[in-house]
Amino acid sequence: MVPRRHKDQHLSREPRHALLAVPVVLIVLVTVIDILAPPSVHLGPFLVAAPAVTASFAGPRATACIGALAVLAQAVVAVVRTSLTDLNHSFQLITLILMSVLVTSFAARRERHERELTQLRSVATAAQEVVLKPLPHRVGPLRIASVYLAAESEAQIGGDLYAAARTEQGTRFVIGDVRGKGLEAVGDAALLLGAFRGAAHRRADLTALVTFLEGTVSSDLDDPAALEGAAEDRGEAFITAAVLDIPDNEQVLHMINCGHPPPLLLRHGKVSLLETRRPAPPLGLTEFAEADLITEVFAFEPSDIVLLYTDGVIEARDRDGMFYPLTERVAGRPDKGPDALLAHLCKDLLRHVGGRLGDDAAMVAIERRPLPS
Repeated sequence: MVPRRHKDQHLSREPRHALLAVPVVLIVLVTVIDILAPPSVHLGPFLVAAPAVTASFAGPRATACIGALAVLAQAVVAVVRTSLTDLNHSFQLITLILMSVLVTSFAARRERHERELTQLRSVATAAQEVVLKPLPHRVGPLRIASVYLAAESEAQIGGDLYAAARTEQGTRFVIGDVRGKGLEAVGDAALLLGAFRGAAHRRADLTALVTFLEGTVSSDLDDPAALEGAAEDRGEAFITAAVLDIPDNEQVLHMINCGHPPPLLLRHGKVSLLETRRPAPPLGLTEFAEADLITEVFAFEPSDIVLLYTDGVIEARDRDGMFYPLTERVAGRPDKGPDALLAHLCKDLLRHVGGRLGDDAAMVAIERRPLPS
């Protein structure tokens, strides 16, 4: 099987080779018309359009070949109409040669930038696979679907995060959103994900796990070495997060919400918010490190779906400035599983914002399936 990246590159070359017919046809037309035109009419300057157009989609070699073909055509016109030493045609030839060299250099620079962009994309894809690992589709009695929508088309990862970890009694999840953007937000997300994956299966109590995550994030944000050279508001950085523990043999879920948007529970076409009575502060706010953490318990029955999401979903605006009505768009949906739910929400969300998000958005849908008898 051909790798996807190589296959895409092969498909992208085919249209470019087909486009080379456009400057060739242009050269032929200009040459024929210029030869048949009256002596007072000179169409030679139009030949410079051929290498200029080629440079917009082809590489330096193809651009140089089209430029050489245009110069040859101009020489043929000069010989047929007068001579190569004619002053008018000599200046046209010199100008065409200079312009061909110039656009060829532009084509070489554009091709170099495209290679750099391709390398950056591959690095971003590799970083996404390491930092934001894909969630398994099935874990114990759970079916899982996840999606990450980056606001920037060239960025694969950002400050939104999610992860799952298997324990002896069930499965734990975390979803979060780092305040800020750029590499600093990616670093904070990687820090929290690493701490969660390393401690989720070792901390028996959910409050102990969240306390550990808070200590990890706060200690990093307070590190003078990390603050050196950072943005001015780096000291105000924090991470909103929701941490869930879903046992295999109990039809409940345990959750501690650290300032994150409350998950949605879908049950038989009806939607409800899993709001905590005493939500914890976001991770990284060290002044609240001594706050008491309370684990909330919610019913999570077979065929129920819990939807986790970041604020990039509910704060997405349309052209009129209206927020995306997530609860309304989820209510009444037929129970077709988490994959179908996220596929519908992704299309509907992008349609709501006109195809471009203002902030990264992440969603995780978790469905409890009945255990086999």
